[in-house]
Amino acid sequence: MRQLHTLRRAAIAARSVTIVLALGMSANLSSLAAADEIAGRATVVDGDTIAVEGTKERIRLYGVDTPESGQTCNDASGKRYLCGSRAADALASLIGRNGRVTCQEEDRDRYGRIVAECQSNGKVLNAELVRAGWAVEYKQYSDGRYSDEEAAAKRAKAGMWTGTFVPPAEWRRGERLASEEQPAKGPSGCQIKGNISKSGKIYHLPGSRSYAKTKIDEADGERWFCSEAEAVAAGWRAVRG
Repeated sequence: MRQLHTLRRAAIAARSVTIVLALGMSANLSSLAAADEIAGRATVVDGDTIAVEGTKERIRLYGVDTPESGQTCNDASGKRYLCGSRAADALASLIGRNGRVTCQEEDRDRYGRIVAECQSNGKVLNAELVRAGWAVEYKQYSDGRYSDEEAAAKRAKAGMWTGTFVPPAEWRRGERLASEEQPAKGPSGCQIKGNISKSGKIYHLPGSRSYAKTKIDEADGERWFCSEAEAVAAGWRAVRG
């Protein structure tokens, strides 16, 4: 009889331990999920980047790519317009006056930015930008999540699809519409600027924020690069932001 009581007590103790462990695991998982979620008032930095109040790092919208700030596209009549600015305006309109967003972190990019899918006013911002034609699906990094939205935008000739444009990734590599001014080139024909400043050795891609105003003085050790890999191998890093 005493042995039976002992076995019962052991079984009860084992169940208690299991419940405690399960509750602990549940709390840890909830904590991790909460840590990956960012919420607050957002400010638009450019078409696919926002800054959220209370979060140090900027947030890059996952799986989509919008025209650069200085990029131009052609409308249906062939007239040039600043499609980068239009994309930023479209994002601001989606967020609205409320300004509140909720973002789920997916990754970090090479600039240290949070890469996330964000929602505002009950809509997924990433998907809505693609559907409106002001972003393309960034196939190199996406999981095909917004391919249906891009197909719909093409069919409807929405946003940039109403005319002609250079995909943002190709524009950053120096590709331009015939109507656009061609980016500067170094003596070797390369377009990536390797600048040296107080922040160190930093390279700038065509179309990046400070590219146009960055001057290269080879006498001071600055140089031009033909690829990002070449710049990194030489000790330069990408500009942040």
